[in-house]
Amino acid sequence: MLTNLLTVVVLGFVGTRLITGVRLLGRPDVRARWWTIVHGLRPRHFAMAPPVLVGVLTTATLLLQVPGLDFGWWTAIGGLGNPVTGGTTATANTPLEWIIPALFLVLLTPALPLFAEAEERVFRQGAEHWSRPRRFRRVVEFGLAHALIGIPIGVALALSVGGAYFMWRYLNGGIAESTRAHLAYNMEVVIIVVIVLIAGAA
Repeated sequence: MLTNLLTVVVLGFVGTRLITGVRLLGRPDVRARWWTIVHGLRPRHFAMAPPVLVGVLTTATLLLQVPGLDFGWWTAIGGLGNPVTGGTTATANTPLEWIIPALFLVLLTPALPLFAEAEERVFRQGAEHWSRPRRFRRVVEFGLAHALIGIPIGVALALSVGGAYFMWRYLNGGIAESTRAHLAYNMEVVIIVVIVLIAGAA
């Protein structure tokens, strides 16, 4: 089927990007940057992540009730959640249902600090000089950018809640602070996904 072919293409592309991210860690300068980000994590970064995640999930639940906002190209071709986690109905009821997501998470986790910093530089760098309307627009654009990778539009918009939190952290501590807040949030999301995978495999 065409949808299965598209799924394979998407997973192949995502897998390649994840491998590229991990390979970057072979460079001494990148490893040093990775360590600087991770070494600066503090309890406050993890403490704020759960309420932000609750805000995102609550907003997403409400927005998904709006007709049209439940559309995402990844789910339209049989994907589940985010293509970065490798879930798809094409592998349902087979060992690949958890093997592919597990493999993707193994590749994704080491690169999380680098991905978080890259997104923060794109969406927050220089925000201290922006007007409030521009900051708001960038917060929404941060959320909607995730629709490009296939998640439903309503969920992407809900991620603006996280974007607002990261913007706040940036304005109070710069790119390093927002990167660590973003990283802690993503780490907690990964932990939840791992728990779900283990429960499903069991």
